Amino acid sequence: MASNSTFTPTSLTITSKIPQNDSMVTPGPNREHNIVLIIIYTLVLLIGGTSLTLTILIMKLRTTSTTSIAVLNLVFAHFLFLLTVPFRIYYYATQQWSLGLGWCKVVSSMIHIHMYMSFTFYVVILVTRLLAFYGRHGPMASPPRIYALAASVVVWILMSVCVICIICLVYGKNTDSDSQAHCFRFGKKIDSNAKVINYIISTLFITVTIVLCGLQVNVLWVLYRKHHQLCTSQQDFGAQLKSLCFVIIMVVCFIPYHIFRFYYVENIKLQDLNELFLSLTTFNCMDMLTLLGRRTCSLCLPGRAI
Repeated sequence: MASNSTFTPTSLTITSKIPQNDSMVTPGPNREHNIVLIIIYTLVLLIGGTSLTLTILIMKLRTTSTTSIAVLNLVFAHFLFLLTVPFRIYYYATQQWSLGLGWCKVVSSMIHIHMYMSFTFYVVILVTRLLAFYGRHGPMASPPRIYALAASVVVWILMSVCVICIICLVYGKNTDSDSQAHCFRFGKKIDSNAKVINYIISTLFITVTIVLCGLQVNVLWVLYRKHHQLCTSQQDFGAQLKSLCFVIIMVVCFIPYHIFRFYYVENIKLQDLNELFLSLTTFNCMDMLTLLGRRTCSLCLPGRAI
C-alpha cells in the first residue's frame, strides 16, 4: 500500500505537467524559423543600409525631377523600416518580447507600411517613365518640383494618420497575454471584413505588378528593335532597364507574399509561414543597388567625374 501511494502522485504530476509545457511552447515560433528570419533581416539591414548610404551620397539631395523625388521618398521609407529591423532581430534571437505591446504593434506594422509605401513609389517611378516613353510628342515635361514635393508631403501625412488610427483602434485589439509575450502574432484578430480587405489589396498588388511588367518589357523590346546592338549606349534604354529592375523587384518580393496571402487569411494557424513570406518583401530594401553603377565607382576613384 505504501508503494502504491508513492507512485500515484508521481504519475499524476508528470501527466499534468506535459500539457502545460506544450501550451507554453506552442505559441512561440520554432528555433529553425527564428534562425531563418534572423539571417534574412540581418542581410536586409546590412546590405540595405549600405545601399541607402551610397545612394544618398550619389544623389547629394538633388531633387530635380519627379522621379528623383520619388526615389528620395523610397529611400526615406526604407530608412524608417530599417530602424525597426534590429528589434525584430532581437525578438527572434531571444524568443521573448519585453518591450511592451505598444512598441510591438509599431514594429509589427512598419513592415506593412514599408511594403505599401515602397509599392506606391515604385508605381510613381514606373508610370512617370512609361508616360514619358509612350508620349507621342517626345518626352513629357515633368511637373514642377513644388507639386511633387507637395504630393509627397500629402502622401506621408495621410499614411501617418491612417497608421496611427489603425494601430490605436484596430491593430492588435483585444490582444491576449500570449501575443504580448510573443510579438508579431496578431493573425487571430483577422475578421471577415479584414479578409475582404486582404483579398482586395493582394489582387491590386498582383494585377498592377503584372501590368507594369508587361508594359516595361514592351518598352525594352521597342527600343531594341529600334537600335539593335546600339541600344545599350542609349540613355533612354539605360533608364528603362533600371525601371525593369524595379519591376523585377516587385515581382520577386511582393507577388509570392500576396499569392500566399489568399491562403493565409483562411488558415490563420500558419502565422510562422506567413512571417517568412512577409520577411521576403523586405529584400526590396536592396533596390537602391539598381541605381548604383559607374557613378559609384567615380565616388571612390579620384579625378573621375560623377
